[in-house]
Amino acid sequence: MKKFLYIFLFAPLLVQAQEIAVLKYPGGGDWYGNPTALPNLAKFCNQNINTKLNTRTAVVEAGSPDLFSYPFVHMTGHGNVVFSDTDLINLRNYLTSGGFLHIDDNYGMDQYIRREIKRIFPDKELVRVPAGHEIFKGPFVFPQGLPKIHEHDGKAPDGWGIFVDGRLVLFYSHETDLGDGWEDPEVHNDPPEVRAKALKMGANLLNYAFKN
Repeated sequence: MKKFLYIFLFAPLLVQAQEIAVLKYPGGGDWYGNPTALPNLAKFCNQNINTKLNTRTAVVEAGSPDLFSYPFVHMTGHGNVVFSDTDLINLRNYLTSGGFLHIDDNYGMDQYIRREIKRIFPDKELVRVPAGHEIFKGPFVFPQGLPKIHEHDGKAPDGWGIFVDGRLVLFYSHETDLGDGWEDPEVHNDPPEVRAKALKMGANLLNYAFKN
């Protein structure tokens, strides 16, 4: 990767565990939802795609310079999101410098996060990521695109993205609840095959973030 994360993050971390983080954001939404999700995803990736991820959940604020320490940041919640001007600038710089943000609507976030994405990138459109995109091709194959994990309104799952110079820098998963599928089995009592789909899709997201 030619961007900052390769130079300043990946090279030093060849001998130690890499960290991924949950985004803490203002506005009243429950950014802290799904507390077991990211540790479980990290464990799954370590066991199945040869990553060396720290299974501790790091938390980073949207406006913090520490954001640049994480190649993959996950954001979730049910409610409102309101980024400050400092948050917007920091997030834009992070994403255009090699970072990757996965936003997972835990149901009830959609109207707010679409508004805030537009504020981060006022000159870009949030576009549907086609099923043929490489994020759905490996290491696990999803020929139909984003899998459905939890049912809410009877709608099909869809993945949306922001592209910068051809690179997907922000992936927004909607009407699926991937993070719920990453949680401990007893939290939602999802069947093993449903959890497996969620974890495999999460592994694809991480794989793409690390390689692009």
